[in-house]
Amino acid sequence: MSAIPGPAVALIPFAADPPCAVRGIEVRVARPEPATLVLEYELLGNLAGVRIGDGAPARGAMAGPTDGLWRHTCMEVFVAHAPPGHYLEFNLAPTGQWAAYRFSGYRSGMAPLGQISAPRIELRTRADRLLLSAAIELPADLTGALRLGITTVVEDTQGRLGYWALHHAGERPDFHHPDSFTFEI
Repeated sequence: MSAIPGPAVALIPFAADPPCAVRGIEVRVARPEPATLVLEYELLGNLAGVRIGDGAPARGAMAGPTDGLWRHTCMEVFVAHAPPGHYLEFNLAPTGQWAAYRFSGYRSGMAPLGQISAPRIELRTRADRLLLSAAIELPADLTGALRLGITTVVEDTQGRLGYWALHHAGERPDFHHPDSFTFEI
């Protein structure tokens, strides 16, 4: 049962990705306060074929951000002001690890996003379902309408990566592409 009311949006796999044990990914999004973003990612399929870690937060995962999470199964959200410009990237791993970055433009000026609280990440799994919920504190200067790029990287047990997004803008997976930020909140 979803903790976030309302309809879910479906992510689609990148067309050239290898077949995957995941048959679908849906995401629910809420912004209960201007500085809080809540997301709930639901992966459906044969999770025995997906590398998700052991389901428990890694030792020290909450102590601080962890780079390189996108190299494995990881839920992501990209956040930008409605008129394009700088944007943020949040990585949320099933292990409880996380990362947050600020970009000054398309794939440029990347810097760790400091002065934020660790996202609250909760994970529930069954053989055919993974539900990752995350509450993210947004920086105070990120007010007004936002555009989101909602994405997921899925690693299978063979180490192959699949890329899922609301919209794939380009001939290869590129979650940073401004045309991928299609969800408005």
